[in-house]
Order: sequence, then structure tokens, then C-alpha cells
Amino acid sequence: MPSLTAEISKATFGLTPSEYRNHKGLARAGDNLRDHMTDLELIFTMLGEASTSEIAQTRNTKGFDENLTASHDGGTVAGNARRDLERKSGREVVSSQNYKQLPESALRQLPEPD
Repeated sequence: MPSLTAEISKATFGLTPSEYRNHKGLARAGDNLRDHMTDLELIFTMLGEASTSEIAQTRNTKGFDENLTASHDGGTVAGNARRDLERKSGREVVSSQNYKQLPESALRQLPEPD
């Protein structure tokens, strides 16, 4: 049975979270996928989640099946926006880049966590 998060991710990026982790070369446990996403990847993730929430609320969804449909529809909103940006920019949003692969000099330039 798919998770709602996996459904949003699949509709947004064409990858489940575990497939996305593999794409970025991350270990399954211990590496938070979001910590290794680019700004655009995070933005489209958030758009998929916010769209899903809005759709679920306006439809007054009940139960797993209705929420799974809302998750797919919300992810599709983000996926359509992602594909539109990719067509217009000529660049793919989904990246294999992760922060483990950045050189030490680039890591030193990242802002310190609060």
C-alpha cells in the first residue's frame, strides 16, 4: 500500500522518496532527503504538499482512499508546474546533487544552522 507522501512525491517528481534517495546516492536511514534537496526541489515538494492539503480540505476527504486521490492530485499540480519550468528553462529540476558531494570549500560557505 503506497504512503500519501510517496504518492505526492511520485506525482511531483516521478520518484518515490526511496527512489529519490537512491538517485541522490543517500543511505536509506540516517540521511534526510530534504537536507540534500536544491531550493527548487524543496519548493516543488512544498507546493505538492500544500496543494494536497488544500484539495483535501476543500473536498472534505475522509479515509485513506480519498486522501490518496487528493495526494495524487496535489502532487500533479506540483508536477505540472515542475515540467512547465523545465520546458521554459531548459533545465531539469530533479538533481542527483547532494550536500555530501559538495567540496569542503563549498560546505564552509553554507550558513550555520540556528
